[in-house]
Amino acid sequence: MATQVNEKSEYDDFPKEKSTALDSAENKIELHEEEEDEFIHEPKQFTVRAVLVGSVLGLVVAASNMYTGLKAGWTFGAALWGSIFGFLLLKILTRITGGIFGPKENTVCQTAATAAGGLSAGFITAIPAMYRMGLMGDRHPRDDVVALLLWSICSAFFGMFFAVPLRSHFVVNQDLVFPTPRAAAETIKSLHRAGSNAAKDARESGIVMGASFVISMVWGTLAHFIPGLLGDLHILYYMGKSAGNEALMKADTVWGWVFTWDFAFFGAGLMTPGSTVFSFMAGTITAFGIAGPLMTDAGYLWGKGSFTRPSTAELTTVASAQSWFIWPGIAMMVFSAFSELGANWRSLYFSCQVIVREGRNIIRKLSKKEALVVDTAVHVSKDTTPEHEQIPTSWWVSGLVISTLFTILVMYFNFQVPVYASIGVVILSFFLAFVGLQSTGETDINPTGAIGKVTQLVFSRIPNADIQIVQKTNLMCANIAAAACSQAVDMVSDLKTAQLTKASPRAMLGAQIVGSIFAIAIAIPLFLLYAGAYPCILAEGVPCQFPTPAVTAWAATCRLLTGGGTIPKESLITTIVFAIVAVLNVIVRVKFVPDAWKPYWPNLNAFGLGFVNTGPNTPCCMLIGWVAGRLWLKFGKASHGRLMYSVSAGLISGIGIAGVIKAALTIGEVPGKNVLIGCGPDGDLC
Repeated sequence: MATQVNEKSEYDDFPKEKSTALDSAENKIELHEEEEDEFIHEPKQFTVRAVLVGSVLGLVVAASNMYTGLKAGWTFGAALWGSIFGFLLLKILTRITGGIFGPKENTVCQTAATAAGGLSAGFITAIPAMYRMGLMGDRHPRDDVVALLLWSICSAFFGMFFAVPLRSHFVVNQDLVFPTPRAAAETIKSLHRAGSNAAKDARESGIVMGASFVISMVWGTLAHFIPGLLGDLHILYYMGKSAGNEALMKADTVWGWVFTWDFAFFGAGLMTPGSTVFSFMAGTITAFGIAGPLMTDAGYLWGKGSFTRPSTAELTTVASAQSWFIWPGIAMMVFSAFSELGANWRSLYFSCQVIVREGRNIIRKLSKKEALVVDTAVHVSKDTTPEHEQIPTSWWVSGLVISTLFTILVMYFNFQVPVYASIGVVILSFFLAFVGLQSTGETDINPTGAIGKVTQLVFSRIPNADIQIVQKTNLMCANIAAAACSQAVDMVSDLKTAQLTKASPRAMLGAQIVGSIFAIAIAIPLFLLYAGAYPCILAEGVPCQFPTPAVTAWAATCRLLTGGGTIPKESLITTIVFAIVAVLNVIVRVKFVPDAWKPYWPNLNAFGLGFVNTGPNTPCCMLIGWVAGRLWLKFGKASHGRLMYSVSAGLISGIGIAGVIKAALTIGEVPGKNVLIGCGPDGDLC
């Protein structure tokens, strides 16, 4: 469920390659010559300064992703952040250290940033779910640092290495759009293009990004001390108190309808399509604003949250709103995602054919035989990358073998996952990565959540094993598949950016490796920091400022599939109905809705997320960000086009760092809530 959210790029409508192989090759050769003349010659692409700057920038995104992932189950990429800020910082370093700085080194920088910022998936899904379900015993994550470190190494490198040979299909032969990687490449080329306003635009983007970052970080940090004004605004509580309306007060205190100054989701709303934002908001209102409160007042549900019946609940109540609505929500998310993939069945069918062909080509290349060629001209183009810049087969094959064996051993000795299950999920991950890459290349959305759920379904039963081993295997196998898909998509996306900037794939692999090392170094401390400051992340039914929808969904799915959970009958019926509606919604949109209407068509994936996410403040903040973005677009279209992504990246990153600072202050027992204005008569609302 941890899915990167990006607005539909202007490059989504680029036509796919339809020329013959010869025309494609000639066009690419001409383009290559023009760009070589346009940009300065770079004797070195992979440099220490590029990977260090990119990795440090990626760490900021990693901190933000841990925050937004625990808050709403969403993560964001670092491509544009690393491209723009990397350009500014490397320009300064070039003046100090000398040398040549061009678009290829800038591409290396953004690749390192992407790798360093993208290793949060397991720590906002399966890992906390295992602690929450008691599958790790009574231990705290700080007691399992070695196991978590080994797992991080597995998730960082396994998907990366098996993605390398997929470049020839997705980047070269099929030549998919890959909107965000293409946008990053165009941004980098624009920043380095001579005779344009690139330098001025870069400075402006950097200033705006830096300012939004500082504002977001400072505001978020000060909220630790002034929570009632800079944190949560209890508007409905005070309106209800003034009017003597108990229902309004309960909407705040019981159902969580509180406005929060969450700049991360202001930024997310800026770049998220309106159909997604409004659908997310509508799902939350339906589950936790209308149906949930009505069902609770009628005595059918016992309250908003928790999967365990409290002692005070009436025997006639069957569940909480959270445990009742989570199943229809998951059904909408999973069936919507796979219906979208099914709508592109021709591309998926071609991908299955390519899996077989690429496997045969690997064997033929190792035996020094000529590779098999695709018969269809639509998917053929000539790779103009020089041989000395290509990634040697021995590199990725040896890396894949070592990382695969390492993953199997870690799963067995540290998480008690049977060897045959690990081997099975390694094979399954390769096939599912094709699905993720096809989806990302065409729509810019990596369906890691759906991929995790499919893997959980496959590994729902393990013969001759107790329930804890079955559940641990279920979660960790899904964790492997989701992490492998995430890393494979990052790797191939960076290779796409490199293709467009004529950078070396070999340099991209090096940048990914260095960035991943930084990611491993930061992921566990960040997780331990949040788990230490907010123990509710690892516990069910405890009030928490982090709704953890992804953790909740993974744990609930695991319990249901392994026989450790039940669904109320009425919830099951609703789940089946919404699953059917989700499939029909995609069919209607794809087959019958005019293209002009599609951006406004309901997104049932996001609607389902509203059922799973119990924190109404998240969609509220996204809606405010979206409205602000539309007003900006209306009254300042030129500046919106130049600066919107910079503002968004700064806001998201700033609040992520503020979250780290507040967690550190909490662990350090630095007194907070110093100003209690707006925190209720007894200060208990804060």
